[in-house]
Amino acid sequence: MAEQNRIRVAVLFGGRSGEHDVSCASAAGIITHLNRDRYAVRPVRITSTGSWVPGSEDLPVGSYGPDDLQRLLPDDGAPCWTGLAQALPVLATADVVVPALHGPYGEDGTLQGLLETLGVPYLGNGVFASAAGMDKDVTKRLLASAGLPVAASALLHGPAAELPVREREWLGLPAFVKPARAGSSLGVTRVDDWAELDAALAGARAFDSKVLVEEAVLGREVDLAVLEHPDGRLEVGPALEIRVHGGHRFFDYAAKYQDGATRFEIPARLPEPVAERLREMAVEVFRALDCSGLLRIDFLLRGGTEPVVNEVNTFPGFTAASQYPRIWAATGLLYEELLDVLIATALVGGERRTPTAVPAAVG
Repeated sequence: MAEQNRIRVAVLFGGRSGEHDVSCASAAGIITHLNRDRYAVRPVRITSTGSWVPGSEDLPVGSYGPDDLQRLLPDDGAPCWTGLAQALPVLATADVVVPALHGPYGEDGTLQGLLETLGVPYLGNGVFASAAGMDKDVTKRLLASAGLPVAASALLHGPAAELPVREREWLGLPAFVKPARAGSSLGVTRVDDWAELDAALAGARAFDSKVLVEEAVLGREVDLAVLEHPDGRLEVGPALEIRVHGGHRFFDYAAKYQDGATRFEIPARLPEPVAERLREMAVEVFRALDCSGLLRIDFLLRGGTEPVVNEVNTFPGFTAASQYPRIWAATGLLYEELLDVLIATALVGGERRTPTAVPAAVG
């Protein structure tokens, strides 16, 4: 591709949420794998305090890690955009924006609304799907209304709300306490005795005033990935099963990002009827939330065979070791090519289609 015809890609990362470091790791993977023959890549870091630190307009090809991005775009000593008045003109000149942010202030529709106001194409889900997918309570309500199975839960608002005895009896033990609007399992606690509930609520409320107490669905944890192509076709990748080791009671933050003993099995060893049902449900979830571009759906298999939707990720982790890219790599669609598809889909524009789902073949 001629130099003047390269697509200008702005990669936004970091942000004010508790997932700042996770976002930096995702952005490092994306920036490393964007093909410089096709794209002129500009990294833009949003610091944990909300300042915007612009990087080079055409970052050279190379293997970048989170520490490299921190060095190139430091909190102090680099030119910063301290307000949107400075940031907007630069964002508006991008051909496409990759919002590689996780959690509030980035994955929740706020940034997507800004980009839509600017009229800048961006990778991934729109305002509604991003906002709905960020809020576990809203996600549950939408999916349940579409007839999809979700775990039973009770919602607590505010710092003083308590879980009534009747709801404790209904949910049973063990149970999970989760902040409604946070990701990466931040603030999530498994409760095996109701005496642990107060501490669990305090942990969740450190991230969000809106908290869910859920029944524990005991069974296998399996992830599905959905990818939208530029022609509107949906493709569902092979199921990935998470195998947690090292004494973790569930797939918590430490198991996700700090424990090398955690293993992913792709494709998961599932009976074909179960695998087929998971593929169908993944598409149903995508449509129920009005998603676009991509989605990762985390399922629990009650009793090993009965799928229950656990959570969704409208912009899942994007390191080379993360579930979403690894699922597609198992089909032969490598990281670089996956980014090509997602950017091409973003450039098509905001048109919403009713695609046809095609399960990916696994050799």
